[in-house]
Amino acid sequence: MSTLVIVESPAKAKTIEKYLSEVDPSGNFIVRASVGHVRDLPKSNKKAIDIEGGFVPHYEVVPGKQKVISELSSLAAKADGVLLATDPDREGEAIAWHIAQELGLKSPERIVFYEITPEAIAEALKSPRKIDDNLRYAQEARRVLDRLVGYDLSGLVWKKVRYGLSAGRVQSPALRILMEREREIRAFVPETFWVITAQTKTKAKTDLTLTCSEEPRDKKLVEKILDAVKQDGLTVSSVTEAEAKRAARPPFTTSTLQQSASSRLGFSPSRTMQIAQRLYEAGHITYMRTDSLNLSAGARGAMLGLIEKKWGKEYVQPRVFATKSKNAQEAHEAIRPTHVDKLAAGTTPEQKKLYELIWRRTVASQMADAKIMRTKVEAHTKDTSIPAFAATGSRVIFDGWLAADVAARGEDVELPKVSGGETLAVKDISSEEKQTTPPPRYTEAGLIKELEKRGIGRPSTYASIMRTLEARGYVTKEGRSLKPTDTGDVVSTFLETYFPTYISDTFTAEMEDELDQIASGERQYEKTLKDFYGPFQKEVKKKDKEAGKITDLGPAPAEFMCPICGSTMVYKLSRGGKFMSCARFPKCTGARTAEGLVLSNEPSKPIGKHPESGEDIYVLSGRFGPYVQLGEQKKGSKLKPKRASIPKDKNLEEVTVADAVKYLSLPRELGVHPESGKMISASVGRFGPYIVHDADFRSLKTDSVYDITLERALEILKEPKKKRGFARKKKE
Repeated sequence: MSTLVIVESPAKAKTIEKYLSEVDPSGNFIVRASVGHVRDLPKSNKKAIDIEGGFVPHYEVVPGKQKVISELSSLAAKADGVLLATDPDREGEAIAWHIAQELGLKSPERIVFYEITPEAIAEALKSPRKIDDNLRYAQEARRVLDRLVGYDLSGLVWKKVRYGLSAGRVQSPALRILMEREREIRAFVPETFWVITAQTKTKAKTDLTLTCSEEPRDKKLVEKILDAVKQDGLTVSSVTEAEAKRAARPPFTTSTLQQSASSRLGFSPSRTMQIAQRLYEAGHITYMRTDSLNLSAGARGAMLGLIEKKWGKEYVQPRVFATKSKNAQEAHEAIRPTHVDKLAAGTTPEQKKLYELIWRRTVASQMADAKIMRTKVEAHTKDTSIPAFAATGSRVIFDGWLAADVAARGEDVELPKVSGGETLAVKDISSEEKQTTPPPRYTEAGLIKELEKRGIGRPSTYASIMRTLEARGYVTKEGRSLKPTDTGDVVSTFLETYFPTYISDTFTAEMEDELDQIASGERQYEKTLKDFYGPFQKEVKKKDKEAGKITDLGPAPAEFMCPICGSTMVYKLSRGGKFMSCARFPKCTGARTAEGLVLSNEPSKPIGKHPESGEDIYVLSGRFGPYVQLGEQKKGSKLKPKRASIPKDKNLEEVTVADAVKYLSLPRELGVHPESGKMISASVGRFGPYIVHDADFRSLKTDSVYDITLERALEILKEPKKKRGFARKKKE
């Protein structure tokens, strides 16, 4: 007898096969991987979903997966039974269902485990079940819903803003949150204030720095405070000490792990999930997509034993944390080490760092409160109208859970001993002028926290939201901060203006709740989608008629006048980014960047002449970015002057005649192919440098498009051509 066990990941398959050999040494289990999804919706929405038929999705085999399916089918036909052991969430349930459909399994059995250990796998084998249709329908509903919203909204954005942009059900509310903060920053008016600091000495001749408790906005008040302290000095009015407790934090959920890994380790959410996936597949941590704070009784018992042994009985504090989310459903437990006695795990430095972070947070969650002694010294002048000066300090008197999570401790700040009524010798008093600052932009960790707080998205979606916003060009990273781009601004403004309901917090969160209700069997798949899509489609059609083409982003600064007619300028959005155009366009074609570079076909001053033709060379820019142009357009001629793109990393002010000649040398004819007799050319296109022969395009990864030889081009053309779509899908 033999049993085929199917999982998603080859790494996971390897670990499970190893443990199954321990559970059953006779070797009756064969473990294979589907390598992720085997089916997906086709790109065309017309083929993907039968809306009138009840929102029935028409799935297609993922390109390149037919070989995997064939192998699994062959093994399943020979096996006495098949167990589908995909991940324990909706996505895993859907993958299991798709595998069963493609393999034609009549009575597929499903097993789930939340950690890859011999014990968990042995327990799962005792209780196989059927595929949970409710979970599968919930995943399908999310997939169909996101496709319908994205397809219709993106189509309208293409039409009204710019081709190639996109809008999504969850991505758009996230972008809106970023833009709301950006508008706060733009509208912020800084105020001047002063920080007043006094350097003093106590009776015991120790230094004590005190800061004025008020930060005056009025310079006269600043002078009054400075004069009062210089004249009267400072006298200690009170010394207070109070013991405070710092409670241990709960173990990690997906959201808090991504936030902590971002702030402490500098990992992006996507990177964090990739590393956590490897740790899970290797059996080091429990399932990493979860919004549960629960820890199993066995795991907590093991932690309490370790804590008592490592730090002492006084550090032990059993805790059970209540999960905040009313619909926590992705896993039964928080993220924790599978074996708490394993202090380190992972094969790469990144895996080891993330494992240590998880280990420390989990163990600390079962430890006693830390005790902190907080001290505050206040001092006054004789003039009671002058604000108090104060100094605060704190020191750990019992580290508790901080013994495990040392990075959370911070530094002790101890104040010198003083007593009430003591006169302090003022050595120096100064004021520093400062300005209030706008609220900070969100980091990825901050945005994830905000999305979770508002009920937008679920554990499995946070990383993809961050990735999509950046990939679409809606945000850029400045350090760790997410700054909306001009494109992101325009798209968000358009959606906020015409579809405020569908990108609101309330609607998005309620939709997530409805998907959760499908998973629990409380709602029906078809009715949920029908209730949403009918009104939504009507709204899209209505706004299509109401909304005009969005190009103008508002007036440009007054100092920027049209380089041709002298009229006012307006900001516009094109594929090349944000630029300024004459308000009289198309009657006047004048345009320029914010730096003042003329962008129209009306030439500016040439940078020089071409050494061979003697024609003027201009540096210009247009819809698709900056370029060099040879000569001018002749009146009455439809032939445009020769142009060539300028590399993105090139400073436009530094473009020389030699550079321009180099750019204009493309496309280069390298020579005739010896077999076909057709020309081989090298050039730069939308996706970068390439060579082409008889409609066979090959990207240049390391070769220079300006220097590549015919011989080298022939070598590249002999190489097997990679299938772009399959390679990308496999990587994902």
